[in-house]
Amino acid sequence: MTIKDLISSSFNILRTHRLRSFLTILGIVIGVMTIIAILSLVQGLNRSVEEQIQSLGSNTIFVQRFSWGTGRMDIQEIAKRKEITIDDAWAIARLPAVDKVAPQRNANISSLNYQGRTAKQVEVTGSTPDLQYTTNYSIESGRFINQEDYNRKGQVCCVGGYIVDNLFPTEDPVGKYININGKRTLIIGVLGRKGSFFGQSQDNVIIIPLSTFNKIFPKPIGMQAVFSGISIQVLPKSAKHLEPAIDQIRELMRRRRGLGYDKPDDFGINTQESLREIYKNISNIAFIVMIGVAAISLLVGGIGIMNIMLVAVSERTREIGLRKAVGASTRNILYQFLFEAVMLSIIGGIIGTLLGVGIGKIVSAVSPLSAAVPVWTVFLGIGFSAAVGIFFGIYPANRAAQLNPIDALRYE
Repeated sequence: MTIKDLISSSFNILRTHRLRSFLTILGIVIGVMTIIAILSLVQGLNRSVEEQIQSLGSNTIFVQRFSWGTGRMDIQEIAKRKEITIDDAWAIARLPAVDKVAPQRNANISSLNYQGRTAKQVEVTGSTPDLQYTTNYSIESGRFINQEDYNRKGQVCCVGGYIVDNLFPTEDPVGKYININGKRTLIIGVLGRKGSFFGQSQDNVIIIPLSTFNKIFPKPIGMQAVFSGISIQVLPKSAKHLEPAIDQIRELMRRRRGLGYDKPDDFGINTQESLREIYKNISNIAFIVMIGVAAISLLVGGIGIMNIMLVAVSERTREIGLRKAVGASTRNILYQFLFEAVMLSIIGGIIGTLLGVGIGKIVSAVSPLSAAVPVWTVFLGIGFSAAVGIFFGIYPANRAAQLNPIDALRYE
């Protein structure tokens, strides 16, 4: 039989038993739909997370009192560590592989008011002019803080898009004054919008000179100092200087903190790769569980195809005997039944792929999650379904091909 004959024969069988064929491929549809929907959402989420990680600053190194990770953090032990200092930042700035250094402190104010309008839970960051480069800040209007602002402890600030939306919805904020922790502060610039990072807005921020920050916010003590003390952002000279910069920073910090060769680091050196590892550790578990559910659906669908093909072999035993009697070879019979099984699976795969893409798009439209559907996911869905059809169709097809034509013709 030619390919055209096989396709024609398969479609005739499907049309004859529409309901049975639909119920047979339902497992394949559900399995492929789940896989495609998961992959499209995961791809979109991966892209979104990567963009958010990049928004922190390309190749930026973060020197802090603790390391990022998903394990248990011993706050008591971290609180006993020496603080990161401004002098540490200036020492790091002199390292050969380092380009920019921005020490910073952060504080939260519950509300910020301006002419009856309010912005809630605003993060105030005190830093130096180099923060613009280590954190990839762009300026929408006005200017960023400069060295003179830092030297003079100027009461100036740059504000994020969230502040603009809530306090200055109809006017230019540059040149206006806001009250930060009791201090009248001039807005000199508006930051370009960066969106959210793991659900937290990066635009709900005010940046002031670190010297000014230290003047208006008290020095944190105890547990508060762990997260509100000085941290240092470091930008290497280039991507190839990232690892040398990390090694130089580690050697410098250990020397400055008097750590012996047998003592562990009592500080953290964190990078974008640290965040990627955290994300991978969290997402991989969920991804494996969801793929496992989809695989079970495909297995059930495959068993359904095998079952229905065995029924088809039993129902068409006389037809098989007749075809063999008039010259059909064992290979012809094998290909015919195997092709029918594969056709069932591929049809289920196509329907499942379309539904999976549709679910991804719907979820993307009604939620913050984004969906991305690379072309390879479509081929993957159809390829999976074809593989299931071949695997579970071989046994029934082989059983049909091995029937004795005389016994088949006698079959009632």
